[in-house]
Amino acid sequence: MSERKIESAQIIPVEDVEPDFLLKIVLIGESGVGKTNLLSRFSRDHFNPSSKSTIGVEFATKTLKVDDKNVKVQIWDTAGQERYRAITSAYYRGAVGAMLLYDITSSLTFSSLERWLRELRENADPNIVVMLVGNKSDMTDLRSIAHQDGVNLAKDQGLLFIETSAKTSENVNQAFAMLIFEIVRLYSSTGFEDSGGGADAQFNGVSVLGENGKSCC
Repeated sequence: MSERKIESAQIIPVEDVEPDFLLKIVLIGESGVGKTNLLSRFSRDHFNPSSKSTIGVEFATKTLKVDDKNVKVQIWDTAGQERYRAITSAYYRGAVGAMLLYDITSSLTFSSLERWLRELRENADPNIVVMLVGNKSDMTDLRSIAHQDGVNLAKDQGLLFIETSAKTSENVNQAFAMLIFEIVRLYSSTGFEDSGGGADAQFNGVSVLGENGKSCC
């Protein structure tokens, strides 16, 4: 997969609505790549230049209209340091989407992607939708990872790909829109439509909200 535009999907924020589906997305990558600021920019349109490394796990929620469905997204963020990686088994559980981040100015964060991807595939559902995200695209003068390197890796591994800047907000909403739309598209194609009567639908073996359901990923 590669960069592409969302043409048929309507993905807009909505408030005070009962969601049709609840999806869990996890953010992974080395410490300092901008996971927390990417989450903050998407969920609250806020950027903190002095943001410190996350300790433990944080998550934010946002409800979006994707075509004719109200989708509540839980986005989980955890620290990239080795000492916190004991929580990853629970962190990945129930996730139907993942953003794998690197810093375009840091070759170290790019070279570690293989390890992160391996860990993701060992712990997450095999059908999880993964997007590769090259963050800090505003720092062009310090770029050490070519755009094409990201394209090539995503193509080799079957990932979505985009470059973003949490600082300027460039492509942040587009990145989440691409990932969420792909998850919903795959969910719809499984044929496990809402069964009604409060029963939970299933997506890749993960409970998501039916029309009247109360289950959580």
